[in-house]
Amino acid sequence: MARRRAAKTIDELLAEARATLPYRPSPAEALRAQAGGALLIDIREDDQRREDGLIPGAIVLPRNSLEWRCDPASRWRHPAITRRDLRIILICHQGYQSTLAAATLQQLGLSHATDLDGGFTAWAAAGLPVIAPAAAGHHRRRPSSRATSTPGCPSQARETAPEPATSARKPPGAQVPQ
Repeated sequence: MARRRAAKTIDELLAEARATLPYRPSPAEALRAQAGGALLIDIREDDQRREDGLIPGAIVLPRNSLEWRCDPASRWRHPAITRRDLRIILICHQGYQSTLAAATLQQLGLSHATDLDGGFTAWAAAGLPVIAPAAAGHHRRRPSSRATSTPGCPSQARETAPEPATSARKPPGAQVPQ
């Protein structure tokens, strides 16, 4: 019989997840890490990438298939994920969703997985390189496609269009578990 656990708040889950991460780099530190071979993985929603742009060289992986794409033992892994000791820095919009996702990658044995402190918002605010939405081949987002944001809660957006051409796709004929 499964043992029931006491319910936790999102703040408690976030604190626990951050405690498992080796270090949450600043945007400048993440840029230097990328230059040194770290993989930046953008898990933001399509609307957020369309509206805000892309980080040059970042791999785009949808959050809903991240674990399958980052597990070196998975037949659906991204070609860049070849071993468990890679330095991986996840990027979401503000650094909340990516923290929880990085903690999950830690459970998969990716011991150097972490996330960008402050997310894409901090990256852009630091004036670091961003491929502008128009240059990234994105069209303007559809009106009213962005979900309403709750104060203090990381923003989320609904998916409304296909991923950009820079996205990692599943191998032909393969079904990635959802």
